[in-house]
Amino acid sequence: MITNHSVASIIDAKVLQKGEQITINYISTDSRTIVSGQESLFFALVSERNDGHNYLRKAYDKGVRSFVISNEKKNISGFPDANFLLVENTLNALQRLSQSIREKFQGNVIGITGSNGKTIVKEWLSELLVDDYRIIRSPKSYNSQVGVPHSIWLLDNDADMAFIEAGISQPGEMEKLEKIIQPRYGIITNIGEAHQSNFESLEQKVEEKLKLFKNSEVIIYRKDYPVIDQAVQKMVENNEVFAVSWSMMDETADLFIYFVQKIPEGCGIIGQVQDKQYAISIPFSDDASVENAVTCLAALIAIGKDQDQILERFSTLQPIAMRMEMKQGINNCIIINDSYNSDLNSLSIALDTLDQQASQDFMPKTLILSDIYYSSKNDEELYTEVAQLVKLRSIERFIGIGSNLKRNRHLFADNAQFFSSTADFLAKFPGMGIQNEIILLKGARDFHFDQIASVLQDKAHETVLEIDLSAMVKNLNYFRSKLKPETKIMVMVKAFSYGSGMAEVSRLLEFHQVDYLAVAIADEGVALRKAGISIPIVVMNPEEHSFDMLFEHLLEPNIYSTRLLDQFLLSAQRNAVCNFPIHVKIDTGMKRLGFESEEEIRYLLEKVKRGNVLHISSIFTHLAASDDPEHDGFTQIQFHRFEKLAKIVQDSTNYKVLRHVLNSAGIERFTNNQYEMVRLGIGLYGVSQTKESKVYDVSTLKTTISQIRNIPKGETIGYGRKGIATSDIKIATLPIGYADGFNRRLSNGVGKVWINDQLAPVIGNVCMDMCMVDVTGLDVNEGDRVIVFGKDHPASEIAKSLDTIPYEIFTSVSQRVKRVYFQE
Repeated sequence: MITNHSVASIIDAKVLQKGEQITINYISTDSRTIVSGQESLFFALVSERNDGHNYLRKAYDKGVRSFVISNEKKNISGFPDANFLLVENTLNALQRLSQSIREKFQGNVIGITGSNGKTIVKEWLSELLVDDYRIIRSPKSYNSQVGVPHSIWLLDNDADMAFIEAGISQPGEMEKLEKIIQPRYGIITNIGEAHQSNFESLEQKVEEKLKLFKNSEVIIYRKDYPVIDQAVQKMVENNEVFAVSWSMMDETADLFIYFVQKIPEGCGIIGQVQDKQYAISIPFSDDASVENAVTCLAALIAIGKDQDQILERFSTLQPIAMRMEMKQGINNCIIINDSYNSDLNSLSIALDTLDQQASQDFMPKTLILSDIYYSSKNDEELYTEVAQLVKLRSIERFIGIGSNLKRNRHLFADNAQFFSSTADFLAKFPGMGIQNEIILLKGARDFHFDQIASVLQDKAHETVLEIDLSAMVKNLNYFRSKLKPETKIMVMVKAFSYGSGMAEVSRLLEFHQVDYLAVAIADEGVALRKAGISIPIVVMNPEEHSFDMLFEHLLEPNIYSTRLLDQFLLSAQRNAVCNFPIHVKIDTGMKRLGFESEEEIRYLLEKVKRGNVLHISSIFTHLAASDDPEHDGFTQIQFHRFEKLAKIVQDSTNYKVLRHVLNSAGIERFTNNQYEMVRLGIGLYGVSQTKESKVYDVSTLKTTISQIRNIPKGETIGYGRKGIATSDIKIATLPIGYADGFNRRLSNGVGKVWINDQLAPVIGNVCMDMCMVDVTGLDVNEGDRVIVFGKDHPASEIAKSLDTIPYEIFTSVSQRVKRVYFQE
């Protein structure tokens, strides 16, 4: 048992303020995801962009009374009854605490690292062994300097073994993780290019990763990667470790795989260790799955868990859901589907997403949960914790499915509902009145929650736009890395968030603490307020008829002319508002909207100073060509014009007025002009104008092949008979047309789609709801997935074909196309 008092000696901390002694059951580094504050120890981590000391009050307000800080100057007098421990470095302290947890764990720890496959290997090994052993494993991909301590915190001496992931992005990190994980057995999956720019060579990266196993007894690896093989052999020669290798090419490997037979339904694999033969079958046939499965086999042999009944389970391995999907549901519900991963730790993580999308309790939260199989706890302990989570997370409707949950129903609130099976739930579903709720599906695979998801999700045609929220967060953090810590960020979510879905994206941005959102018109802002968004929202194109909506919903207008100023001031006086925030637009060369002269600015200031009705929150301008080096001279002229007029405003007010000029391209190219705020737009959605950019694709527009037809030479295809078969050809009809946002100008070979790693040109005219593509010579079948734009076929390529910009491609996707959101 660890208390907030005993932890001081573990992390070598100075007690600044001593509060009541409390047993610590949770560690927290994020004030947004605190579950039970009273039982939590909050570490105020400090990074280049953020400082956890700024969130002490938020954590305190959530019930936290135990803190670890590194800023001795932080005023803690406003935190009565709290326990404060001072350390030199809070991350080091967190890692020292987790190291002490690891040293008390008596089970076997298997450390897993590598560039790809480590999460799948971890999950599959757990699945293969869970029926015979009590297993603990890292939640999701908690493998970083902060994630590993959270994983180690879960260690429980009731467990037999633990599988812990470790990932690094630069030299020096793995040595810290090794002290925390201290693996008896080690697995390195493979080596790739991820984070390669931070290492001098591939050899250096392998050496760094293998430092995880410098005190291990055994390391398991694939001998077919020469750079890994050489590094491991060097460790063996130095008597640092015993190696268990496997190979498909080298018969000297400890496990030699000499037979792999792939069929559509799966794959048979046969290998040999000395005189013993191993034969397994897996329900997958792709190369990555074969490699991951053989790595698991080698690991089982190495740790002595290669009994026949365990090896037979390879045939029932399930695909690992590496992402959580969010879809529009029936009856105005939102469905979060994480139904292929069920344990207590992943449940807590999924509930974080539920809270994020519920947006400050605007939507009632529902949890549909199956029996949990992955746990070292007995049922009473396990479901007591589940019931506590349900209560702490304010779940309005809890539905438990499975005999174990039903047997422990006494632990839950009286209004909780329980069903013996998924079929039992589906039979009762029509009369349950589920509507206007955000629903999390969390079920073990045996319960087939895909059937529940199918019933709950809104039916739509087979063309969908997938939105990768994890990639969006990475893009946000990339642009933040270009800014000073104090620089604020306004994010453009106008035009349905560039086609990505306004409410869903805005909830994500609010959770990740952007400072402002910006919309085009008042109606968009009202929709966000009705969706529960509470952070400041700027309306870039306010109209006189919408002024009352601005006041009612606290939407802040962009004032760009003396006429608009007079109209809005008069309306503000009629509504008896005081210091209502406005944002002032200056035209420095765009010639679209904005004040241009000193006289106009002084007129504005004179009006604002009267009566304290309005308050200037920011002053800004638009750059005309920030993405084009050819016009950098003009961009500098715009900066000069802006600073001249902005100074008049700042000198004439007795409060701070924010300045902002940079858009996405500007953030990347003119970081010295970030002022007090920037406006992030298209960059958030994965489009950049610089070759060095590290943005990720966010949107993927997908459809399917409805029908395949053979067309003889001389026949015509589509309206107007514009498509002509100049030879015998094969075409595929796709359920996407110009009403979905697939531009009609993409007809007759202008546009192309991506099918099974190949481009297929459009043939004939694009129809309203369909189009046809030439798939002659391609190995395709009806029902195959088709990428209209995405990672392999970027929207920028379509934009070039149409002589336009990616903005138009994204915003043209019709709202009848279902949006599917997912997070890694």
